[in-house]
Amino acid sequence: MTADHLTLHDFMPDGVGQATTDGYIARSGEPFSNSEQAKKVPVIDVVDALSTVFDPEIPVNIYELGLIYDIEAKDNGDVYITMSLTAPGCPVAGILPKQAADAVAKLDHVGCVEVELVWDPPWTKDRMSDDARMALDLW
Repeated sequence: MTADHLTLHDFMPDGVGQATTDGYIARSGEPFSNSEQAKKVPVIDVVDALSTVFDPEIPVNIYELGLIYDIEAKDNGDVYITMSLTAPGCPVAGILPKQAADAVAKLDHVGCVEVELVWDPPWTKDRMSDDARMALDLW
């Protein structure tokens, strides 16, 4: 396979998550056994949990780095997240989505968490917060 035809699956370690046609999905958590436990988690709580996850090569959390593209919290406690990485060959591609899913799954009232890793749109430095730019001296 040539470099022009590599997909995200080509960069993922065997047995980690699930590759899809367009991306990769990491999962964590369990569905609630009864509906009384389930409730919609505030997105700010999800953001706080994601802010504890860092790319080991960059001293900025994945939320401030702009790697989180979308967060959808459902009424049943499930959370769906779309994220990207700084580059397709990122050495943490196989672990960072799972770390994000695990961090969110630890929140109270969260059932299943799915973190889909996508490359469209590609990540750029423009997605970073001002705090991240300052921390990385990118002004």
